[in-house]
Amino acid sequence: MIRRTTGLVAAAAAALLALVGAGPPSAGAAHDERVIVLPGATSAEGIASGAGSTFYAGDLFGGDIYRGDIRKGTAEKFIDNAPGRMAVGLRADLDDGLLFVAGGFTGMGYVHDLDTGATVATYQLAGPGAIINDVAVTADGAWFTNSFAAELYFVPVVDGVPGPSRTLALSGPAGDTSGEFNNNGIQATADGSTLVVAHSAQGALNLVDPDTGASTTVSGLSLPTVDGIVLEGRTVYAVQNGLGQVAQVRLSGDLRSGTVTKVITSEFFAVPATVARFGDELAAVNAHFDSGFPPTASQYEVVVVDR
Repeated sequence: MIRRTTGLVAAAAAALLALVGAGPPSAGAAHDERVIVLPGATSAEGIASGAGSTFYAGDLFGGDIYRGDIRKGTAEKFIDNAPGRMAVGLRADLDDGLLFVAGGFTGMGYVHDLDTGATVATYQLAGPGAIINDVAVTADGAWFTNSFAAELYFVPVVDGVPGPSRTLALSGPAGDTSGEFNNNGIQATADGSTLVVAHSAQGALNLVDPDTGASTTVSGLSLPTVDGIVLEGRTVYAVQNGLGQVAQVRLSGDLRSGTVTKVITSEFFAVPATVARFGDELAAVNAHFDSGFPPTASQYEVVVVDR
């Protein structure tokens, strides 16, 4: 895949390194931090919570998927994908037993069986010039973002079976693709009526109507280099990769405004990209983009901290 998109990867590399920047060193470490190495990973970016203390993490450029346990502090390769795939953001659909994976520069979205790891479905969501970056699961299916186009993509799931995808054109602030990296992390409210989409270039969270694509910005927030997000009720955990931290945001009742109530840092963070919640703990995956793009770190890991 990288050989087929050399120009695109070079452009994205410059954009991503500009987005990450040097970033200040993190401080204020939590009292019960631990690091879980992804054995054999050549890169990393996405993480998702599974059943209990299970997590899933992706090898960004290798496309492989790891499965681990934050309580046991273990991880092993779960899905050994063929060359050419990428694994950016990912999300587990526990009700339907599916794992959705954003395919990055391939323009693809992938669906795996959570038990066996087998590929259930593949989708060519966008063509050249795309980066399918993250995914959110709702009761009806899964939404994917594209950081280089003003579009979202929806894959419906009926009786556990993924159906044909559709494209949603975005308007308003979420439709702005003038930045180097634009729409990134995505989550949905519990009833699926509103999508919350992180916009990296704007350093903002936008609310998107999943029926019309119209959007508005959540006021009162400044989240430079925002990446992956987790939404639970009115609380958002937003990774700021270039700052090496996770911001805890409290949204208003109507979700239209928000306040950063806490900043979570760790001496073990090394450009965290995405985060998952496990009770009173957060698990963030280190992308190590400060080592270059593609990254060249000697290992890739998940960092578990108190939230």
